[in-house]
Amino acid sequence: MPAEEKAAHGAVESRGLEPVPDGERGGRVRELIPTWVAANISVLLLTMGAGLVIFNKLNIWQVLVVAVAAPVVSYGLVGLVSLAGKRGGSPGMALSRAVFGQRGNLFPGALIWVARWGWETINAVSGAYAVLTVLDLLFGIKSSTALIVVTLLFFVGCTFVVSGLGIKALRVCSTWSTYLFGAFSVLVLGYLVVTTDWSAVLGKPAGSTAMMIAGIGTIAAGGISWVPSGPDFTRYLPRTASAKGVVGATIGGAGVVVLPMVLMGAVMAVGTPDLASAQDPVSFIGELLPVWIAVPYLLIALLGMLLINSMSMYSAGFTAQTLGIKVPRAWAVSVNAVISLVFGFLLMVVATSFFGSFISFLTLLAVAFSAWIGVFGVDMLRRPSYDGAALLDTTRTSAYWYRGGFAWQAMTAWGAALVVGTLFTKVDWFTGPLATTWIGENGLGWVAGILTSGALYAVLPRTASPAPAARETAAEPEHEHAGALSN
Repeated sequence: MPAEEKAAHGAVESRGLEPVPDGERGGRVRELIPTWVAANISVLLLTMGAGLVIFNKLNIWQVLVVAVAAPVVSYGLVGLVSLAGKRGGSPGMALSRAVFGQRGNLFPGALIWVARWGWETINAVSGAYAVLTVLDLLFGIKSSTALIVVTLLFFVGCTFVVSGLGIKALRVCSTWSTYLFGAFSVLVLGYLVVTTDWSAVLGKPAGSTAMMIAGIGTIAAGGISWVPSGPDFTRYLPRTASAKGVVGATIGGAGVVVLPMVLMGAVMAVGTPDLASAQDPVSFIGELLPVWIAVPYLLIALLGMLLINSMSMYSAGFTAQTLGIKVPRAWAVSVNAVISLVFGFLLMVVATSFFGSFISFLTLLAVAFSAWIGVFGVDMLRRPSYDGAALLDTTRTSAYWYRGGFAWQAMTAWGAALVVGTLFTKVDWFTGPLATTWIGENGLGWVAGILTSGALYAVLPRTASPAPAARETAAEPEHEHAGALSN
């Protein structure tokens, strides 16, 4: 078997930033469904659903609107940007070099890489809490500093192994976790239907429209964080794969988890009002559900959180490589693993409010990613192909070197959007000067960021098109581009 085929089909994926040749593109659109199901198997969605009731003061019908709208908006963006993966065959942050320039891409790449530290830390902490809760339920073992360290090491170690194996291992794990999580979620839903005081749930008064819009942004932030990684999971799809199918599978895979989980969290919050403010975002499951349901459900959710972190670290490995860290992707993943261990320990032992820290992080995460989304999205609409050789050439000879290694139009739009988004943002420890405006109070700083970067990049003079260098591995037929958004 040729080396390039082994890179794709071996037990450990060795392919890095280089575009996937057409001969290796054996992926199928339907495989995206379990991928995005797995990306959302997290008990944090229960906590976020509870937050909509307790902090945003929404009733169950408003929560339903939020739970439907959030995945459509956020994973709709993920699906659309994912189309660049089947066009160019490279990871998202490698394709981003064509937009920002070889040196310019280091700036959004570094910010996105750092943001992933926070996301991986949150999931590592949630996974560790799940292990601690299971140990308490089954054996009566209480949490301690030493046990926190052990559980964090266990969770992050498992994450490192799975993410290091690559796309094939992630697909297999995602498929099985989807089946298991779906079965036990139905069981939990049935238990809640029977035991919940529905008069209290349905009788809760409605909250403000502003808080409902803000809630959509909060739930959507998790999906928005996946947008730059979307192409990482579609680069093995053939160029002829349906664009509508890609977007639909992405939204459907995420929505089938987000909707019931957020609703379950909202229902649980009625009977457990301290749920959203708990330092431990997981142990409440052991209090609300019988042990015979809680333990297997937590173990499956633990697998889900492990997969979320594995997917994040898988993409983070590519991002690290685009920053010039010249090590194999599996080794680049280890950097994020160590960071999540350190930050996770601080969050579990030092921080006083998990939920407050989590919501602040999600808010800033959405702003950080939105600036990139607007620029990259507009560029996708007018770029017919990606030059595979130029993506990998980080020297002055690269067709994506532009001026001094920077595409100043993209950099200007990106920087302006970061400033605008921050001006409208409010978190626990920072309030932007425009956070009290309608946009700020509705939590739409991330929308302002996308619109600012996209509009500014669209009106600035276009970056000179790259020379028609060797495109054997990355160029696409002209008809594919013309129909990419209409298939």
